[in-house]
Amino acid sequence: MDAESLSSSWLLLLVQLPSSPSSARVALWRRLRAIGATGMVNSAWVLPYAALHAEFFEQLLATVREQGGDGFVLTVSSSPDVNKVIMSRFRADRGREYDEFAEQSSAFREEIGKETRAGKFIFAELEEREHDLEKLTRWLAKIQARDFFPDERSAQAEEMLRGCRGALSRFYHKVYAAESPQDSAGTDEEGTAYESASSE
Repeated sequence: MDAESLSSSWLLLLVQLPSSPSSARVALWRRLRAIGATGMVNSAWVLPYAALHAEFFEQLLATVREQGGDGFVLTVSSSPDVNKVIMSRFRADRGREYDEFAEQSSAFREEIGKETRAGKFIFAELEEREHDLEKLTRWLAKIQARDFFPDERSAQAEEMLRGCRGALSRFYHKVYAAESPQDSAGTDEEGTAYESASSE
């Protein structure tokens, strides 16, 4: 769906929970953030209108009521100016996540650079970096899944992830050569296969 169709109407969740236990409010906040809802004012959360989002809000409201709270789910429309404000809040939320992703991507490449300069070409180090890349890949997928109004930040993050994959592929070649020098003739074939698999 494009931004125009998504922003034609909104789902508004208004909730009130008992002051204690605080864990209920924290759990609510975490679930709302995980799906990508943005907060407007205290205890008011918004998602673009979609059947999946409506079902999610209704399920969340049922949980709130089970915990002694109350609330409403409303479908609302707003003026173009208000739509722009709401969309800007969604983009600001995702922007902060993309900023953190960029920091972690840079840290990933810096770590590989440090190990390369130190000549630490061992399988244990490679496996650790592979695990880190898997986490970055899953994290970006989650950010993009809740990025309802994507802009250039999404494409930039994908480019950063490709850079991380490339850095790990080059590190793989060095580890393979260091750990399996007798099989150096097969490095290109294995390395190419690794790089191809990493890009999927």
